[in-house]
Amino acid sequence: MRAQVRVIPRSEHQISRSQISDHALKVLYRLKNAGFEAYMVGGGVRDLSLGREPKDFDVATDAKPEEVKDLFRNCRLIGRRFRLAHVFFGRDIIEVATFRALHDPENGDGDGDVAMEDGMILRDNVYGTVEEDALRRDFTINSLYYNIADFSVVDFANGMDDLEAGRLRLIGDPDARYREDPVRMLRAARFSAKLGFQISPETGESIPEMAPLLANIPQARLFDEIMKLLMGGVGAETFSVLRRYGLFEQLFPQTEAALAGPSGDVWDLFILRALENTDRRVNEDKPVTPAFLFAALLWPSVSERAQALEAEDMHPTQALQEAIGEVVAAQLERVAIPKRFSVPMREIMLLQPRLARFRGKRANRLLSHPRFRAAYDFLLIRAAAGDAPQELADWWTQAQETPGQQPPAQDATGEGKPRRRRRRRRRRGGDQPAPSE
Repeated sequence: MRAQVRVIPRSEHQISRSQISDHALKVLYRLKNAGFEAYMVGGGVRDLSLGREPKDFDVATDAKPEEVKDLFRNCRLIGRRFRLAHVFFGRDIIEVATFRALHDPENGDGDGDVAMEDGMILRDNVYGTVEEDALRRDFTINSLYYNIADFSVVDFANGMDDLEAGRLRLIGDPDARYREDPVRMLRAARFSAKLGFQISPETGESIPEMAPLLANIPQARLFDEIMKLLMGGVGAETFSVLRRYGLFEQLFPQTEAALAGPSGDVWDLFILRALENTDRRVNEDKPVTPAFLFAALLWPSVSERAQALEAEDMHPTQALQEAIGEVVAAQLERVAIPKRFSVPMREIMLLQPRLARFRGKRANRLLSHPRFRAAYDFLLIRAAAGDAPQELADWWTQAQETPGQQPPAQDATGEGKPRRRRRRRRRRGGDQPAPSE
């Protein structure tokens, strides 16, 4: 496979050094002045070409990781699967990658080491040329290289044409590329939603068939990918793309089963509302937590399992606890959920029935609960989707605006307030009955 190289001079593209971070420029120039090739690559070039502000500025070079470390005292080498150099400038990190070579099954003795199993890359530190590196990248729009030597953009796979057409196209044979790294299917969904690009037919048609390969990806890596997919400000659109290509089922099989069931419309609306809420907070630079998101994603299966256990005469509180335990245990077989998120996630779900039973001082105690606000927001979304009474959500909204408000005569379970039993006063002194003889 040969690249169709197109060099776009500075006068014909819109990327300016003034748009690149000072730290990235420092890395680029030091590598160049030391006699190495140095390019800004990937998302930085793509986003600047689209008039967007990049999140990261990554660098590619022919310098080996150890040579990069020799140039920068503030450098740390990381990774075993992919050896990388991280150059630290306070909290800012510039990632520097050495050009990777194309895989040659017959001649795998490159400058480095590589390991593959059933077509999947387990380790890849075989170094090559900039052209080989470009063809190793996943999508054409990510194979654009900004050359600090002459400020040109080098396009190795017609990526600029795809940028202008709003098209997401994989480099190379899709089946082979997805087998190398199944996470590329998730990246296709993420870029499609983030950029508003259409996935090209040849890139998308094999995804549903190849989606089960995600079962081979470590659970911790899938957690990281889900954070990128659903907490990047376009989670609602990403959710739709994931379901369209059969990818969501691989990440949340129990939730997909609930979505396909008789209450699927309610659950679909519920998850969309939760993701829209997260998107809004991300885009307003407000804090968001994966605990809330995972609570929403697992709630449909938790709710249905709890109802099934109640039908078997299990107490509602015990049924909910049991359902959460079963669903979370099954989910952890697919996606890791760190304890710092799984504990508050459970609390948000366990507070839902308590919000529906507010008598006397219970309401005030719940208002002071550390997870109340998250549980209340969760209740609002449930009510909007038809999974909880709107009157219940309205009452809790009013309770926060008017402290000390008396609960209504009936709670959301339909149970009336119990009558208070009068306590009998004990007799004193001579009023006490004489002991029997």
